Amino acid sequence: MWTQIAQHISQSTQQEFRTKNRRSVNGGCINQCYSLIGDNITYFVKINQASQVEMFAAEALGLKQISDTKTIRVPQPICWGMSEKISYIVLEWIQFSLGTNQSWEEMGRKLGTMHHYQGADQFGWEQNNTIGSIPQINIWTDSWADFFAEYRIGYQLKLARRRGGNFPECTQVVEMVRKLLSNRKPQPSLVHGDLWSGNVAVTQEGEPIILDPATYYGDHEVDLAMTELFGGFSGRFYRGYNEVFPLEKGYQKRKTIYNLYHILNHFNLFGGGYGSQVNHMIQRILTSG
Repeated sequence: MWTQIAQHISQSTQQEFRTKNRRSVNGGCINQCYSLIGDNITYFVKINQASQVEMFAAEALGLKQISDTKTIRVPQPICWGMSEKISYIVLEWIQFSLGTNQSWEEMGRKLGTMHHYQGADQFGWEQNNTIGSIPQINIWTDSWADFFAEYRIGYQLKLARRRGGNFPECTQVVEMVRKLLSNRKPQPSLVHGDLWSGNVAVTQEGEPIILDPATYYGDHEVDLAMTELFGGFSGRFYRGYNEVFPLEKGYQKRKTIYNLYHILNHFNLFGGGYGSQVNHMIQRILTSG
Protein backbone atom coordinates (compact mmCIF):
# COMPACT_ATOMS: atom_id res chain seq x y z
CA MET A 1 0.00 0.00 0.00
CA TRP A 2 2.60 2.57 1.06
CA THR A 3 4.79 1.68 -1.92
CA GLN A 4 1.89 2.37 -4.27
CA ILE A 5 1.14 5.69 -2.55
CA ALA A 6 4.79 6.72 -2.91
CA GLN A 7 4.68 5.79 -6.60
CA HIS A 8 1.49 7.82 -7.06
CA ILE A 9 3.16 10.84 -5.44
CA SER A 10 6.10 10.48 -7.83
CA GLN A 11 3.78 10.32 -10.83
CA SER A 12 1.72 13.31 -9.70
CA THR A 13 4.66 15.57 -8.83
CA GLN A 14 6.95 14.25 -11.59
CA GLN A 15 9.66 14.01 -8.96
CA GLU A 16 10.80 10.70 -7.50
CA PHE A 17 9.60 10.22 -3.94
CA ARG A 18 11.00 7.55 -1.66
CA THR A 19 9.62 7.04 1.83
CA LYS A 20 12.23 7.29 4.58
CA ASN A 21 9.84 7.32 7.53
CA ARG A 22 6.14 7.29 8.35
CA ARG A 23 4.49 8.55 11.53
CA SER A 24 0.92 8.48 12.78
CA VAL A 25 -0.35 12.02 13.42
CA ASN A 26 -3.52 13.59 14.76
CA GLY A 27 -6.13 14.30 12.11
CA GLY A 28 -9.59 13.93 13.59
CA CYS A 29 -11.84 10.93 14.21
CA ILE A 30 -12.91 10.09 10.65
CA ASN A 31 -9.63 9.05 9.03
CA GLN A 32 -6.26 7.59 9.99
CA CYS A 33 -3.59 10.22 9.35
CA TYR A 34 0.15 10.02 8.75
CA SER A 35 3.15 12.11 7.91
CA LEU A 36 5.02 10.50 5.02
CA ILE A 37 8.63 11.61 5.13
CA GLY A 38 11.05 11.56 2.19
CA ASP A 39 14.54 12.92 1.66
CA ASN A 40 13.65 16.59 1.34
CA ILE A 41 9.88 16.71 1.63
CA THR A 42 7.02 15.52 3.84
CA TYR A 43 3.40 14.83 2.89
CA PHE A 44 0.20 14.50 4.91
CA VAL A 45 -1.72 11.30 4.14
CA LYS A 46 -5.26 10.38 5.17
CA ILE A 47 -6.53 6.84 4.72
CA ASN A 48 -9.93 5.20 5.10
CA GLN A 49 -11.89 2.23 3.78
CA ALA A 50 -11.86 1.73 0.02
CA SER A 51 -15.54 2.73 -0.11
CA GLN A 52 -14.57 6.29 0.91
CA VAL A 53 -12.51 7.07 -2.19
CA GLU A 54 -15.20 9.43 -3.51
CA MET A 55 -15.05 11.34 -0.21
CA PHE A 56 -11.37 12.03 -0.85
CA ALA A 57 -11.99 12.93 -4.50
CA ALA A 58 -14.62 15.47 -3.42
CA GLU A 59 -12.27 16.87 -0.77
CA ALA A 60 -9.58 17.37 -3.39
CA LEU A 61 -12.03 19.15 -5.70
CA GLY A 62 -13.23 21.39 -2.87
CA LEU A 63 -9.66 22.32 -1.93
CA LYS A 64 -8.87 23.13 -5.55
CA GLN A 65 -11.95 25.35 -5.93
CA ILE A 66 -11.15 27.26 -2.75
CA SER A 67 -7.54 27.64 -3.88
CA ASP A 68 -8.70 28.91 -7.27
CA THR A 69 -10.49 31.85 -5.61
CA LYS A 70 -7.01 33.14 -4.59
CA THR A 71 -8.44 34.38 -1.29
CA ILE A 72 -7.39 32.05 1.53
CA ARG A 73 -4.85 29.27 1.69
CA VAL A 74 -5.71 25.57 1.80
CA PRO A 75 -3.45 22.51 1.72
CA GLN A 76 -2.78 21.56 -1.89
CA PRO A 77 -4.00 18.07 -2.85
CA ILE A 78 -1.26 15.97 -4.44
CA CYS A 79 -3.05 12.74 -5.35
CA TRP A 80 -5.79 10.39 -4.17
CA GLY A 81 -7.03 6.91 -5.00
CA MET A 82 -7.29 3.32 -3.80
CA SER A 83 -4.69 0.72 -2.87
CA GLU A 84 -5.62 -2.80 -1.77
CA LYS A 85 -8.53 -2.34 0.68
CA ILE A 86 -8.02 1.33 1.51
CA SER A 87 -8.58 4.74 -0.05
CA TYR A 88 -6.23 7.65 0.51
CA ILE A 89 -5.53 11.29 -0.17
CA VAL A 90 -2.08 12.90 -0.12
CA LEU A 91 -1.86 16.57 0.78
CA GLU A 92 0.80 19.21 1.12
CA TRP A 93 2.42 19.10 4.57
CA ILE A 94 2.13 22.43 6.38
CA GLN A 95 3.74 23.21 9.71
CA PHE A 96 1.30 25.03 11.99
CA SER A 97 1.88 27.60 14.71
CA LEU A 98 -0.18 29.54 17.24
CA GLY A 99 -2.27 32.34 15.75
CA THR A 100 -1.78 35.99 16.72
CA ASN A 101 -4.43 38.71 16.86
CA GLN A 102 -3.23 39.83 13.44
CA SER A 103 -3.45 36.36 11.89
CA TRP A 104 -6.97 35.81 13.27
CA GLU A 105 -8.11 39.16 11.90
CA GLU A 106 -6.55 38.34 8.54
CA MET A 107 -8.31 34.96 8.56
CA GLY A 108 -11.63 36.76 8.96
CA ARG A 109 -10.86 39.14 6.11
CA LYS A 110 -9.76 36.35 3.80
CA LEU A 111 -12.79 34.19 4.55
CA GLY A 112 -15.08 37.16 3.90
CA THR A 113 -13.30 37.77 0.60
CA MET A 114 -13.76 34.11 -0.33
CA HIS A 115 -17.47 34.42 0.44
CA HIS A 116 -17.70 37.32 -2.01
CA TYR A 117 -16.32 35.11 -4.77
CA GLN A 118 -19.03 34.53 -7.37
CA GLY A 119 -18.69 31.17 -9.04
CA ALA A 120 -22.31 30.00 -9.26
CA ASP A 121 -25.82 31.42 -9.62
CA GLN A 122 -27.55 28.56 -7.76
CA PHE A 123 -27.17 26.85 -4.41
CA GLY A 124 -25.50 23.44 -4.28
CA TRP A 125 -22.40 22.02 -5.90
CA GLU A 126 -21.39 19.97 -8.89
CA GLN A 127 -21.43 16.72 -6.94
CA ASN A 128 -22.44 15.32 -3.57
CA ASN A 129 -19.71 15.21 -0.94
CA THR A 130 -19.51 14.44 2.77
CA ILE A 131 -19.56 16.27 6.09
CA GLY A 132 -17.49 14.10 8.36
CA SER A 133 -18.36 10.74 6.83
CA ILE A 134 -22.07 11.58 6.36
CA PRO A 135 -23.27 12.19 2.77
CA GLN A 136 -24.01 15.82 1.92
CA ILE A 137 -26.54 16.36 -0.88
CA ASN A 138 -25.70 19.23 -3.24
CA ILE A 139 -28.39 19.26 -5.92
CA TRP A 140 -28.39 22.64 -7.71
CA THR A 141 -31.38 24.64 -6.46
CA ASP A 142 -32.61 28.18 -7.20
CA SER A 143 -34.15 28.82 -3.78
CA TRP A 144 -31.91 28.96 -0.71
CA ALA A 145 -34.90 28.22 1.55
CA ASP A 146 -35.76 25.08 -0.42
CA PHE A 147 -32.15 23.95 -0.59
CA PHE A 148 -31.50 24.25 3.13
CA ALA A 149 -34.87 22.88 4.21
CA GLU A 150 -34.70 19.82 1.96
CA TYR A 151 -31.05 18.92 1.44
CA ARG A 152 -29.65 20.01 4.79
CA ILE A 153 -32.28 19.75 7.56
CA GLY A 154 -34.69 17.34 5.86
CA TYR A 155 -32.00 14.92 4.71
CA GLN A 156 -30.26 14.84 8.10
CA LEU A 157 -33.58 14.21 9.84
CA LYS A 158 -34.23 11.22 7.56
CA LEU A 159 -30.85 9.78 8.51
CA ALA A 160 -31.49 10.52 12.19
CA ARG A 161 -34.78 8.61 12.18
CA ARG A 162 -32.98 5.57 10.75
CA ARG A 163 -30.57 5.81 13.69
CA GLY A 164 -33.49 5.76 16.12
CA GLY A 165 -33.67 9.49 16.74
CA ASN A 166 -36.85 10.57 18.49
CA PHE A 167 -37.70 13.84 16.78
CA PRO A 168 -41.52 13.92 16.54
CA GLU A 169 -41.76 17.32 14.86
CA CYS A 170 -39.61 16.58 11.80
CA THR A 171 -42.11 17.69 9.17
CA GLN A 172 -43.01 20.85 11.06
CA VAL A 173 -39.41 21.97 11.49
CA VAL A 174 -38.55 21.40 7.82
CA GLU A 175 -41.48 23.58 6.77
CA MET A 176 -40.66 26.17 9.44
CA VAL A 177 -37.07 26.37 8.17
CA ARG A 178 -38.44 26.92 4.67
CA LYS A 179 -40.75 29.67 5.96
CA LEU A 180 -38.11 31.42 8.07
CA LEU A 181 -35.61 31.46 5.20
CA SER A 182 -38.15 32.34 2.48
CA ASN A 183 -37.23 36.03 2.50
CA ARG A 184 -33.50 35.33 2.66
CA LYS A 185 -32.01 35.97 -0.79
CA PRO A 186 -28.23 35.65 -0.39
CA GLN A 187 -25.77 35.45 -3.22
CA PRO A 188 -24.48 31.88 -3.56
CA SER A 189 -21.12 31.97 -1.77
CA LEU A 190 -18.48 29.28 -1.93
CA VAL A 191 -18.46 28.09 1.68
CA HIS A 192 -16.12 25.85 3.63
CA GLY A 193 -19.14 24.02 5.01
CA ASP A 194 -17.59 22.58 8.21
CA LEU A 195 -15.85 25.58 9.75
CA TRP A 196 -15.13 24.71 13.37
CA SER A 197 -11.91 25.44 15.23
CA GLY A 198 -10.37 22.09 14.31
CA ASN A 199 -10.52 23.02 10.62
CA VAL A 200 -8.62 26.31 10.78
CA ALA A 201 -4.95 26.93 11.48
CA VAL A 202 -2.08 29.36 11.05
CA THR A 203 1.23 28.53 9.40
CA GLN A 204 4.60 29.18 11.01
CA GLU A 205 4.79 32.29 8.83
CA GLY A 206 1.49 33.56 10.28
CA GLU A 207 -0.64 32.82 7.21
CA PRO A 208 -4.25 31.71 7.90
CA ILE A 209 -5.33 28.39 6.44
CA ILE A 210 -8.57 26.39 6.33
CA LEU A 211 -8.72 22.57 6.21
CA ASP A 212 -11.03 19.62 5.55
CA PRO A 213 -13.80 21.44 3.66
CA ALA A 214 -17.33 20.21 2.99
CA THR A 215 -17.61 22.65 0.12
CA TYR A 216 -20.76 23.93 -1.60
CA TYR A 217 -22.40 27.18 -2.69
CA GLY A 218 -24.69 28.50 0.04
CA ASP A 219 -25.46 31.42 2.31
CA HIS A 220 -22.14 32.75 3.62
CA GLU A 221 -23.67 32.89 7.11
CA VAL A 222 -23.52 29.09 7.44
CA ASP A 223 -19.76 29.30 7.93
CA LEU A 224 -20.05 32.13 10.45
CA ALA A 225 -22.73 30.25 12.38
CA MET A 226 -20.59 27.16 12.75
CA THR A 227 -17.61 29.16 14.02
CA GLU A 228 -19.81 29.98 17.04
CA LEU A 229 -21.09 26.45 17.63
CA PHE A 230 -18.24 25.00 19.69
CA GLY A 231 -16.93 27.97 21.63
CA GLY A 232 -16.35 30.55 18.92
CA PHE A 233 -13.26 32.00 17.30
CA SER A 234 -11.16 34.96 18.40
CA GLY A 235 -13.01 38.27 18.47
CA ARG A 236 -10.43 39.58 16.04
CA PHE A 237 -11.63 37.00 13.48
CA TYR A 238 -15.15 38.48 13.52
CA ARG A 239 -13.78 42.00 13.37
CA GLY A 240 -11.81 41.15 10.25
CA TYR A 241 -14.74 39.34 8.65
CA ASN A 242 -17.15 42.21 9.20
CA GLU A 243 -14.74 44.62 7.55
CA VAL A 244 -15.30 42.89 4.22
CA PHE A 245 -18.70 41.17 4.64
CA PRO A 246 -20.88 42.69 7.37
CA LEU A 247 -23.57 40.41 8.80
CA GLU A 248 -27.17 41.34 8.09
CA LYS A 249 -30.16 41.78 10.37
CA GLY A 250 -31.65 38.49 11.52
CA TYR A 251 -28.40 36.55 11.63
CA GLN A 252 -28.84 35.59 15.30
CA LYS A 253 -32.09 33.75 14.48
CA ARG A 254 -30.72 32.19 11.31
CA LYS A 255 -27.67 30.98 13.25
CA THR A 256 -29.81 28.47 15.17
CA ILE A 257 -31.29 27.14 11.92
CA TYR A 258 -27.89 26.75 10.30
CA ASN A 259 -26.33 25.09 13.34
CA LEU A 260 -29.20 22.61 13.68
CA TYR A 261 -27.74 21.01 10.56
CA HIS A 262 -24.41 20.41 12.29
CA ILE A 263 -25.93 19.11 15.53
CA LEU A 264 -28.07 16.69 13.51
CA ASN A 265 -24.93 15.63 11.69
CA HIS A 266 -23.17 15.05 15.02
CA PHE A 267 -26.12 12.94 16.16
CA ASN A 268 -25.83 10.86 12.99
CA LEU A 269 -22.07 10.49 13.49
CA PHE A 270 -21.87 10.00 17.25
CA GLY A 271 -25.41 9.61 18.68
CA GLY A 272 -25.56 10.13 22.45
CA GLY A 273 -26.48 13.45 23.97
CA TYR A 274 -26.77 15.26 20.66
CA GLY A 275 -30.37 14.02 20.43
CA SER A 276 -31.58 16.22 23.27
CA GLN A 277 -29.71 19.17 21.79
CA VAL A 278 -31.47 18.57 18.47
CA ASN A 279 -34.90 18.62 20.14
CA HIS A 280 -34.02 21.79 22.05
CA MET A 281 -32.99 23.57 18.85
CA ILE A 282 -36.09 22.34 17.01
CA GLN A 283 -38.29 23.85 19.72
CA ARG A 284 -36.44 27.17 19.48
CA ILE A 285 -36.96 27.24 15.72
CA LEU A 286 -40.65 26.29 15.92
CA THR A 287 -41.42 28.92 18.55
CA SER A 288 -39.47 31.62 16.69
CA GLY A 289 -41.82 31.37 13.73
